[in-house]
Amino acid sequence: MGSSEADDDQLLKSFRAEVSEAERDNEVVRILGCFKLNPFEHLKLSFDSSVDEVKKQYRKLSLLVHPDKCKHPQAQEAFGALAKAQQLLLDPQERGYILDQVTSAKEELRAKRKKELRKDSASKIKSQVDEGKYEEQFERSDEFQKQLIIKVREILTDKEWRRRKMQMRISEEEGRLKKDEEETKEMWKRKREHEEKWEETRDQRHGKESSNLQGSRLKTRTNLMFRGQ
Repeated sequence: MGSSEADDDQLLKSFRAEVSEAERDNEVVRILGCFKLNPFEHLKLSFDSSVDEVKKQYRKLSLLVHPDKCKHPQAQEAFGALAKAQQLLLDPQERGYILDQVTSAKEELRAKRKKELRKDSASKIKSQVDEGKYEEQFERSDEFQKQLIIKVREILTDKEWRRRKMQMRISEEEGRLKKDEEETKEMWKRKREHEEKWEETRDQRHGKESSNLQGSRLKTRTNLMFRGQ
């Protein structure tokens, strides 16, 4: 009986270890599959989470996928993604930027919601009677939160694409200016070399011009002598 209980305990420990390992692997896959521009998704947090909640959730998830505890081959990558997500959300400027996009997403969804309510008389009346409570309740619903996550993704993607395009244009302009600068330097270099070469051959040119002048004078005198005869 004792032996059987010991075997059961060992089997239970093994089973729990397998479940724990599977949970760790699943978390690695989840983290790596998250939308890269939204750190709230990496940490499985809502957009209104506090700084303390960010720190607490990071500690919890980072222990789950820590490379020393998780055997998944991409555990290190997932661990790094969590660290970056926490860093972004603890940075006031980065956090503020993301929350600004969340605000924009909510405004777009609310505008869309108003258009839908105009077509649905019953919902419109209920919304007016409840003086905004109906809309507040809707915005707390899972449906609205899913729409919000999708809309935030769209806005962040669009912003990032615009940023990259602008960066490409800046890089192209910097490249063009650099090329123009190099061409100008090369032009002045050739001009300087030409002037130096011209200066170096000045004495030689003057000697040749003097010799030509003397030869011309001698030829003139000779011609005059022949004519005199």
